[in-house]
Amino acid sequence: MSTPLQLTLYRRTGCHLCEAMQGQLLALQKDYAFSLQTVDIDDDPALEAAYGEQIPVLMHGETEICHYFLELSKLQQYFSQA
Repeated sequence: MSTPLQLTLYRRTGCHLCEAMQGQLLALQKDYAFSLQTVDIDDDPALEAAYGEQIPVLMHGETEICHYFLELSKLQQYFSQA
């Protein structure tokens, strides 16, 4: 059995777009093999400077999959290539 992909969601507390994307991703875990780590960018000045208002950002390692909204087609395409 292959190791699930480790995705990272860069977000901030109180962000409705972040909460929406996180909820969608959690629901997708039943259909796709991935783990999800959430990181609050406000806890790290370097991340806050890097992402600022571009959140939420969904990443796999250094690869950005999507930001602002979950683009299911991009995520599915990423899973098929991983």
